[in-house]
Amino acid sequence: MADDIVYLNGVFLPVTEARVSVLDRGFLFGDGIYEVIPIYGGRPFRLEHHLARLDQSLEGIRIANPLDHGQWRDVLLDLIARNGGGDQSLYLQLTRGVAPKRDHAFPREPRPTVFAMSSPLSEPDAAARDGVAAVTVEDIRWKHCNIKAITLLPNVLMRQHAIDAGAAEAILLREGNATEGAASNLFIVRHGEVRTPPKSNLLLPGITRDLVVELCRANAIPCRETDIAAAELRDADELWISSSTKEVAAVIRLDGVPVGNGRPGPLWQRISRLYADYKRAFRAGEVA
Repeated sequence: MADDIVYLNGVFLPVTEARVSVLDRGFLFGDGIYEVIPIYGGRPFRLEHHLARLDQSLEGIRIANPLDHGQWRDVLLDLIARNGGGDQSLYLQLTRGVAPKRDHAFPREPRPTVFAMSSPLSEPDAAARDGVAAVTVEDIRWKHCNIKAITLLPNVLMRQHAIDAGAAEAILLREGNATEGAASNLFIVRHGEVRTPPKSNLLLPGITRDLVVELCRANAIPCRETDIAAAELRDADELWISSSTKEVAAVIRLDGVPVGNGRPGPLWQRISRLYADYKRAFRAGEVA
């Protein structure tokens, strides 16, 4: 980590030399957004989808994007190369920048702080392939969960609740419906049909989630975007969670009770193979 190169406000430099002011609004208020992009074979995976979500998050908190998509691509490809290429997890963050004093009101002429770093990305481990445990918790977040904001304290607390319970993830419940995980999107399978909650202000529009929906529809797997009642989680034949770095994992225990037969199900097995095939095609340059 000490030798890693990061990007900060137009400059590439070692992470140990990167500095941000204590007056930065990201530090004082959590006033910013972020993205996480998997890199396979030195190429950002579904980059345009991630940059489109970045645009939406910035618009949602009223920060003008300081770079266009072409400039972002150049910066990120340079950063990837400086850190050795291969498979990486790329993190980028923008805040409203430094203000002369701590004031909730926006500064008159904000200059966003732009930061990006990368770390090695490994294939999902054996535990994820064999299935994971999850617990349900009440969703305590705000009502703009479609914005990928850096203010993640509720997610941290809910995920830690899961860890303390010996689980990998918390499935969030709001007004009787399951929305997503603390750090993932949610799918269930009932009667051979894949279901996932529809996009709304109550959940993050996941890039991996969208790819799973695409793969289902391209391969004649019944798939529907619909509300998922909390009670349906208990009756699901399969339950999955997805994210950019963890891909698609099967949940085999929920609140200590087996999901289905307590093993990753046949539709998860199929989606896992389709996802792996898509990644291989991406590495080969066959898909963008």
